[in-house]
Formats: sequence, C-alpha cells, structure tokens
Amino acid sequence: MDDKILLIKNLIEKKGYKFTNQKKMILEELFKVNTHLNSKQIYDKVKDKKIGLATVYRTLNLFSEIGIVKEINVDGVSYYELKMYGKKPLHIHFQCVKCNSVIDIDDNNLNLQYLKIGREIEDKNNVDIYDIDIMLVGVCDKCKKPTVKNQ
Repeated sequence: MDDKILLIKNLIEKKGYKFTNQKKMILEELFKVNTHLNSKQIYDKVKDKKIGLATVYRTLNLFSEIGIVKEINVDGVSYYELKMYGKKPLHIHFQCVKCNSVIDIDDNNLNLQYLKIGREIEDKNNVDIYDIDIMLVGVCDKCKKPTVKNQ
C-alpha cells in the first residue's frame, strides 16, 4: 500500500473508523486527479467498482471532518480537493461563471500576502484562524476566448 494511503488509513483508524476498500478506492481517485471534484464526479469514477453515491457522500464527509480533504462550496455544490498531501497547501480559488470550473491560484507572492492578512486578523481580533477560503469569481481564460464560427 502506498505510504500516503497507509498514513491516512492509520489516521482514520486512530479516529475510530474502519478503513474500508470503498474508502481506499475513493481516496485513490482523489490522489489521481489534479482538479476539484464534486461528489457526483467522484461517484462517476468509482461506481463501476460497486460503490454507491451514499457511500461517496459519507466518505467525503468523514474525510472532510478528519481534515483529509478540503470542501469548497460553490453555488451550493461542494467540491473536494486533497488537503493532506495536496501540492498546494495554501492557495486562492477562482470559479468561472461560464464553465463552473474551479481553478487554483498558486502564486508565492500572493500566498505570502494571504498569510500576512491572516496573521493581522488574528492579532487585531484576538482569534486563531485555522483555515481561510478565498473564492474569486469571474470568467476563465478559456471562456474569455472568442469562439470561431464556421462560415
């Protein structure tokens, strides 16, 4: 078993849950993709393995509760990305209003400013911030390009 999956298995079991084959297969799908997936998209990837939609929902809720995935809500739809072992632990999200894609904005300078804002808010308001969700909304590069019509 892959070291990353084994560590997550141990975390799940330490929290008192069973690490079932279904959880393992859903986790493997999350590791395969480099994008944000909603429950239905994950279900479409595992349904041929006899995993039901309700199991996908329960598993994602558990993964979110434990901190394995990050849930990003866009217009009432939850999208998920790996929080543990994510390639970009701190980043801003952008949602395209035309194609509904969710894109990671990964810029070291912006990330540094992002951290500074969080620290400033903590200091000024005497709070501890555990997570920040910033969602920018607009039109992505792909959707901005004019379509060429056949003449």
